[in-house]
Formats: sequence, structure tokens, C-alpha cells
Amino acid sequence: MNVMFIITSDDGETICNAMRIANIAVDKGDEVSVFMLGKGVLFEQSSNEEFNVLEQVSKFEGDFYV
Repeated sequence: MNVMFIITSDDGETICNAMRIANIAVDKGDEVSVFMLGKGVLFEQSSNEEFNVLEQVSKFEGDFYV
């Protein structure tokens, strides 16, 4: 299955959850693309101890566009 995520939020919890789901989809064999648009391009600044966005992004093995 082809799956696309469009992330437009700079909220760490939102980005972390979306990337977690994207990683699960990749692990299950889906072709996944993630697009960071608008405030989503600030994902690096949204990472914190509770919502480690950078860890989820670094695990991601699909197509990633900023």
C-alpha cells in the first residue's frame, strides 16, 4: 500500500505520533512518503525529551521531503 503523511504542525507530540505511525507502516512493508510543509519544516526544533521527534525521523526509511 502507498501511504502519504503531510505534516503541517510544529507541535512535537503531533509530529512524533505521525512519524511513529509512518515508521510502523514502513515496518509492515508499505511504501511511505512524509512531507513536512508550513510549520512542519521546524520539526528539528519541536523535538524534546518527552517527544523525541529527531529519533523518529532518523529511524524513518521511506521518502522524506522538507
